[in-house]
Amino acid sequence: MHMADALISVPVGVTFWGISGVAASYASSRLKKELDEEKIIPLMGVAGAFVFALQMVNFAIPGTGSSGHFAGGFLLALLLGRHAAFLVMSSVLLVQALFFADGGLLALGCNIFNLAFIPSYIVYPLFRNIIDKNESKTAIWSGAFLSLCLGAVMVSMQTGISGIAELPFSKMLLLMLGVHLLIAVIEGVITVGSYIFIKRYSLQTELNNEKRKLKPYFSILSVSLIIAAVFSLFASSKPDGLEWSVYNIMGGAEEPHSLTGYFHNLLAYVQEKIAFLPDYSFAGGSGQWGTSVAGIVGAIIVIILASSLGYIIRKANKN
Repeated sequence: MHMADALISVPVGVTFWGISGVAASYASSRLKKELDEEKIIPLMGVAGAFVFALQMVNFAIPGTGSSGHFAGGFLLALLLGRHAAFLVMSSVLLVQALFFADGGLLALGCNIFNLAFIPSYIVYPLFRNIIDKNESKTAIWSGAFLSLCLGAVMVSMQTGISGIAELPFSKMLLLMLGVHLLIAVIEGVITVGSYIFIKRYSLQTELNNEKRKLKPYFSILSVSLIIAAVFSLFASSKPDGLEWSVYNIMGGAEEPHSLTGYFHNLLAYVQEKIAFLPDYSFAGGSGQWGTSVAGIVGAIIVIILASSLGYIIRKANKN
């Protein structure tokens, strides 16, 4: 559900850059007061890598001709709390846009709002109390389901506000919400399973053992790298829910061309120069090695970025 620049106007893109920037500043300031260096900072890195890896594995949606992939914003909120989750998911989206050309640079603010802000600051607070009390699997599934559905609605609103004539709001909303209701069912299942694996098995059973304090993080990292390097090779090649919706509305075209201009072209040029593994493959090639390398490199970059962000915030708080 990563939006391309062609789907939004410059005013909409700039507006959501501003909203997401303010949210990032707020999250950083609040995280200073809550950061637990011994636990949260390394978990920020490996949890971010885990989500990055899972997002590479598209799964086919039977009967639709489309595919979906895990989003992971609600899972991060469960594991890290809303402030750290927002910053980690924003880091994942930034890495994807800059180095893999997955999601546009102009649309980055929209993608951060849809995939990071909504699950962290809108949905997670609705379910936090009940999940904290008894770790209800139903509540976890429902939160993940709702997060993805609201994100799909927001994508439709952002394209509608952008005034793209080829993508009428009513049709876009109908198709986006229809296919993402199906994707959200799987999102919820993956979130429940991942939460049980990370929170209960890895952390609770091993974190209290001082001699093996780092082992759970290496366990999560190992699983992430295996998913990114191996399981990504078996990802569905069908268009994801957003691409499928645009394709069906426009009768076969991959994206609208009404919103093109200097700013769109400039950002496309910048992204082309920065992204060293566009579409998670070697430039000009389609070999599977490129996908594996992209998965491993991306996961490592996310770990470094998310963990460094945590340490910087922690250090700023001490000063």
